[in-house]
Order: sequence, then structure tokens, then C-alpha cells
Amino acid sequence: MSSSVLIVEDDQSNANLVQSYFERDGYVVMVASDGFAGLAIARNDCPDLVILDLNLPGMDGMELCRILRQESDVPIMMLTARVGEDDILAGLDYGADDYITKPFSPRELVAKAGAVLRRSVQNSNSDGVEEFVYDDIRVNTREHSAHFAEKLVRLTPTEFRLLVTFVREPHRTFGRDVILDQVFGYDFEGFDRTVDAHISNLRRKLRLHTGNDHYLKTVYGVGYRLINV
Repeated sequence: MSSSVLIVEDDQSNANLVQSYFERDGYVVMVASDGFAGLAIARNDCPDLVILDLNLPGMDGMELCRILRQESDVPIMMLTARVGEDDILAGLDYGADDYITKPFSPRELVAKAGAVLRRSVQNSNSDGVEEFVYDDIRVNTREHSAHFAEKLVRLTPTEFRLLVTFVREPHRTFGRDVILDQVFGYDFEGFDRTVDAHISNLRRKLRLHTGNDHYLKTVYGVGYRLINV
């Protein structure tokens, strides 16, 4: 069955270009030209992936991303002309999984989207029940669920993959290159702070639901590790 992609983009030429590349690769494509229309399609048709421009009329991309993330775990990729790190990190903080900046290569966008979708499918189609427990953290890869201190917590797909990576091997220090390979699934060309942003989001949720601010340790100059001290 073909994967479905929702493109929310107010620039018609960009939307047509992206749509043609995805359709050429066999995707089912839906297009919306503003945030409100994008939200309606996402709710009604439940796409497998959302490509989301940040500069949208009506409801902007940041707000749409925030609402989508509250309602579902659908992978979200930002498509943006905002090249500043703060803007991109703000989008990741709202729950986006990845981004690509304008001007962009449609082939690169489709390749990144494919990697995001493959990771999502691998998580949902895990063979058998795989449950990992570390202290107050319990993760089930088949159910795609995470419990912190026995509370079910909603994580973005990227946050979930990060948590699985850490909880499989607690106390191991993971460098950013290893995290990018295991979590993003391709040769990511973005800046290292993208990893930091996702780590920060996951750390905040751990602190909020467990009261422990020390689970995810930064090993300066190396990476991160999961440890309770």
C-alpha cells in the first residue's frame, strides 16, 4: 500500500513541484494551501507524513505543528525559508521531526521523507513485544508506547526513537553521529544543534513526568547517555 503525504504549502509552484516528485515515487499526495485546510485534511485523511511550510496564511506552520503534535504521532517535516537556527529549533521544539530549507532539492526532500517513513514503519512493525525498562522508564516498541513513572507519555516519533536508542543501552555514551544514523536513518546534513533540540525536548518530558532532571546526561565533547544518578 502506498504511503500518503500531506503537503501544506501556500506557494503553488513549490507545492506542484513537491507533489510531482512524491507522486513519481508512488506516494499518494494531498495538498493544502493554508494552515486551516491542512489541519482539516490531516484530521480527516490521517496522512502518513506531513510536509509543512512555516509561513502559511491563516494559521501559521508553527501553530499547525503544535496542534498536530498534540493530536497524533504523524511524522512532520518542516519546509521553510527561515534559515536561522533559532527558527528551525523552534519548529523542532513544537514537535517537528525534521526540516529542509528553501531553496531545496526535491530529490533530497523525498529521500529524507522516505527515511522518516521507514523509521516510523520499523517502529510500528516490530516483531513480537519488545519492552525495555530502566528505572522509572518503560518503553514498548511494538505498542509504540512510553511510560514515565507509570504515566503514559506522548512522544514525537523522533523522541521515541531517541528514547529507544538510549534505553536499549543505558549508561552507554552515544555520539551525535551515532544518534543521527540510528535515529534519523540517513546522512543528516543539518547542524548538531538539531540533535540537541530533540534531546532537550525528551529531557523536559522526562523531568515533567518523573521529577528527575538527571536521566539524560550530556557528556561534553562526546554526546549523551541515559543514567540515573
